[in-house]
This record gives sequence, C-alpha cells and structure tokens, in this order.
Amino acid sequence: MEIGETIKKAIQEFILPELDIIKGEYKEIKLLLGAVNTRIDDVNKRLDDINVHLVDQSRRIDETNKRIDRLYEVIVRREEHNVLEMRVAKMEKEVEKIRRKAA
Repeated sequence: MEIGETIKKAIQEFILPELDIIKGEYKEIKLLLGAVNTRIDDVNKRLDDINVHLVDQSRRIDETNKRIDRLYEVIVRREEHNVLEMRVAKMEKEVEKIRRKAA
C-alpha cells in the first residue's frame, strides 16, 4: 500500500497544482474571448450601420444623377432653341432680301 500512497502523494504534489494553473489560465482565456467576441459584435454593428449609410448615399447620388440628366436635357434643348431662333432670324432676313429684289 505504500506504493499506492506514494503515487497518490506524487499526483497531488505535481499534477494537481498544474491542473489548477491550467484551470486558471482557461478561465482567463474564456474571459478574453468573451471580451473579443463583444468587441467583434460591436465592430460588426458599426459596419452594418456604415453599410446602411453607404446604401443611402448611393441612392441619393443616383437621384442627383437623374436630376442632372434631366437638367442637361433642358439645357441642350434651350441651346438648340437658341440656335434655331438664330437660323429662323437669318432666314427671315434672306426672305426679306428676296422680296425686295422681286419687288
């Protein structure tokens, strides 16, 4: 029985303290992982918020581009109108010259 007691004593002296250290380190690791997971969740939430903001900004940019396209068409039409007015005025002058010659 002395051998059994000696082995039991050796286990208590060498292995049990190591197990206690391992348990303590395991608890610390669990706490650190919990903190890391909380931080990752916070970062993911922030990224989701930023993504929603970017989608909204993209929608606003698209709306602005549509308004710019409509404005561009109006400006081009106005410019074309001015050119046509000048051509009509020039033709009226030419018609007036032709009438004077004919008269």
